[in-house]
Amino acid sequence: MPPAVPTPVAIGQWLQRARDLGVARLDAQQLVALHVGRTRTWVLAHDDEMLAPPLLDALDAALARRADGVPLAYLVGEREFHGLTLQVDPRVLVPRPETESLVDWALEVGAVAPRPRVADLGTGSGAIALALKRQRPEWQVTGSDRSADALAIAEANARRLALAVHWVAGDWWQPLGGETFDLVVSNPPYVASDDAHLLALRHEPGSALMAGADGLADLRRIIAGAPAHMAPGGWLLLEHGFDQAEAVRALLAQAGFEAAQTRPDLAGLPRCTGGRRAGPASGA
Repeated sequence: MPPAVPTPVAIGQWLQRARDLGVARLDAQQLVALHVGRTRTWVLAHDDEMLAPPLLDALDAALARRADGVPLAYLVGEREFHGLTLQVDPRVLVPRPETESLVDWALEVGAVAPRPRVADLGTGSGAIALALKRQRPEWQVTGSDRSADALAIAEANARRLALAVHWVAGDWWQPLGGETFDLVVSNPPYVASDDAHLLALRHEPGSALMAGADGLADLRRIIAGAPAHMAPGGWLLLEHGFDQAEAVRALLAQAGFEAAQTRPDLAGLPRCTGGRRAGPASGA
């Protein structure tokens, strides 16, 4: 008996299949658009277009991964962040909309010097550093990361976007030597090692998420090392968990930072905390 010939499936039928598996319709539409080389608008207007093997096989494989929790950004290879399209893959954390609030705050306080020296610690895909450089081309921006894989992605994003950022490899302050900065930003790991949310994040790099028993291990290291690397009047701005703001403000105060304050993210949760190093700003 000859083998059965695979039956083509209409886009509308395939989207219903995705819905039955619990995959959001928008995500499924984006997967179709990627695989057929069209826009999502085209997909919306062509529900009756047939998907034949091997295209259908590739789509089904991507659908199975999305249903298993693989971030859509990894499947399509990119993510929008603060007006930039960034290439991402499982070597880096997927940039979140919440982190855009950190960028906005940095842009607001960044005029502490004529050409401020800015560092993004734990840059990952380069999202924060590149967003700042795009908005303020005159700023001198350095991005650091302990992961060589992450830096490779950040550097590739910088080349593609034609944004000149200085990249250095190493753990937090270590690769910066005796340099000082007018503004330092960081979205470090801040999830407790036993947090139940880690199951949903299992496809993203754990080293970019987990920070000890209480989630504050890396925040402590960054804050403790900051005074030696920050110019007087400079700002240190940090992203953290929604329930860590009080602890981060206390750490900043212990390290001698003034005006410690917390700002909400787009959802209204206390997500970013920062403080100003005592003394007049550089160039003031």
